[in-house]
Amino acid sequence: MLSKNDIALRPRFKFEINKDKDTVLNAFVEAKSAQSLFIITRIDDHVFIRKSNVHSTFWSPQLQIEVNKIEEHSSSVSGLVGPNPTVWTLFMFLHFMVAGLFIAFGIWAYTNISLNTSYIIQISFMLLMVIIWFLLYFVGRIGKDSSDEEINDLYVFMQKTIG
Repeated sequence: MLSKNDIALRPRFKFEINKDKDTVLNAFVEAKSAQSLFIITRIDDHVFIRKSNVHSTFWSPQLQIEVNKIEEHSSSVSGLVGPNPTVWTLFMFLHFMVAGLFIAFGIWAYTNISLNTSYIIQISFMLLMVIIWFLLYFVGRIGKDSSDEEINDLYVFMQKTIG
């Protein structure tokens, strides 16, 4: 199963399988119509698996799989478990916004230091940006931890589908 990494918000895995690439990819296409718990999308060598809208929440993860041919009858399967791309984009936007504000307040503080004026407000806002950044990280961790069961469901479904 996936290893419990204390830092990675989007865990990855990779393994080899003794089946050709097309057999593995077609297994997901067949599984798409055989069940209703997961939504499966295939684009070329990539497969995206997520819970159906009825069973998903804001924090529901998505499994992205890439199948590559190694030899005639063997393939490698690479996977990435992460949040819904919309949620991930929102979190990245917030992180970049906090970083940009931190830099802006740092420039403002440097300017005030150079002009020999008070800079305590700017330093306070810089510390606030650091606190917000840590809060964003921990909110992401809480979201990931709250969806551990769903991550296991996705991984087990992938393993059963591949065989």
